[in-house]
Amino acid sequence: MSEKAQGQLRIIAGKWRSRKLAFPPQENLRPTPDRVRETLFNWLQAEVPGSFCLDLFAGSGALGFEAASRGAGEVVMVEQSRDTASALTRNIRLLDAGNIQLVIADAVEWLKKNQRAFDIVFLDPPYKAGLLGKCCEILGNGQSLAENAKIYVEHAPGDDKIIIPESWKCLKHKSAGQVTYKLFSRASPHIA
Repeated sequence: MSEKAQGQLRIIAGKWRSRKLAFPPQENLRPTPDRVRETLFNWLQAEVPGSFCLDLFAGSGALGFEAASRGAGEVVMVEQSRDTASALTRNIRLLDAGNIQLVIADAVEWLKKNQRAFDIVFLDPPYKAGLLGKCCEILGNGQSLAENAKIYVEHAPGDDKIIIPESWKCLKHKSAGQVTYKLFSRASPHIA
């Protein structure tokens, strides 16, 4: 049986390198694959240390744990499922991860009310759920992005008919297997 089938993920680098974390098997729970995470964090290597990160659809916590392991100052994980949140809580305790805060809430509703600005936002909602576009719109119009914030977007190939805010610039994009992923930067507002 593969690691994914067993409900495990491996942290790739940082202080928790090679640690394996368990998560409950659920139909829509699919951790970002190792090689995609490795590429993403290579793109973000200069940005992560000391950053304030949001893992909006935390799920297994693969992206949030990886960011925290690599030196993020603080990571906020938002997860709606109580079973999944319980596993995240266990893993946070297992790692003694004082820089991770878990919020149990509907991601879209939480994002609408959020008042804090993040340096890095990970958007990896359940595929085909129509949540990615809503989140991009809320982030584009709200106060949740710091100046020059980086926004990671992951979706199924061919499911990229989302409207990206005009103030975001695509820095990198790739596809691997059943995953298309992109890194955007929020452009600084022009000062007249």
